[in-house]
Amino acid sequence: MKVRFLICSLFLISFLGLKAQGNFSAAVNFKTEPTEKINFSETNIAVFYQKKIGPKSKIANTLEYSNLKVNYELNSYNFYVDQDKFNQVQNKFEYSSEIAEKTKWKLSVIPTANFQSKLDFSDVTVLGSLEISQQISSKLSVTAGAGRTSIFGAPKITPIVAFDYKMNEKTDFRIGFPDSKISYSNNDRNKFSLTNSFNGNFYHLDETSSIDDNAEKAILSQMTSALEYERNVGGNWFLHFKAGYDFNKKYNLLDSNNHKIYDYNTGNGYVLGIGIKYKQ
Repeated sequence: MKVRFLICSLFLISFLGLKAQGNFSAAVNFKTEPTEKINFSETNIAVFYQKKIGPKSKIANTLEYSNLKVNYELNSYNFYVDQDKFNQVQNKFEYSSEIAEKTKWKLSVIPTANFQSKLDFSDVTVLGSLEISQQISSKLSVTAGAGRTSIFGAPKITPIVAFDYKMNEKTDFRIGFPDSKISYSNNDRNKFSLTNSFNGNFYHLDETSSIDDNAEKAILSQMTSALEYERNVGGNWFLHFKAGYDFNKKYNLLDSNNHKIYDYNTGNGYVLGIGIKYKQ
């Protein structure tokens, strides 16, 4: 309990310190991802806050908790039925600033604890990124950078590239890696988006597996293409819907050196999600 309390306190420090007026939102999201052999379902709770700290600088903080449940009923090789629940507590702190008239930079620091059921200091990993954005014209901007991310499952250094183009007041484009997005809003209450993202995660295991005693991590990764819809249902409340498909989905077990020792061969599958958000 002491370890759990200390680690949760570490994540809360930066968020609870932001008490001045600024932009705030809170969201709850549910997602299901059935595949050929295994079904995944995830619940996510997130609280976001941002504040200007000067004429050219801004800070933002997102505190998240997610719970992933894994159903192995469709898997004939049911070796890991004990690995049916995974948890993540993550805090993302961002600092952005204008370094020239058309140039901005952003630093993200993301301590994250990814664990099966027993939280320990060894479950804490620090991710993050550094990005530089250049405004080319009133409608076009370019972003480049790099980060230590989990988009391919295990944490590793990955590039960040994006071209943002504002076609008009209703339509925005982002083409890049790891995320691309086309958004259209026909009025103040409706927003439609077509998205493509490389995404993944990892979880430290409580105990070694029965097949190989070297298993220390479970990793998931995929490329997700989806149609998303956000609706303002009144005041500060929004509903969010998502329907898409996971390509090249992977669910593997790794040893301490991030070498693959078991592949579940889940196959691909569709994604369905729904969420509710309060923002001001």
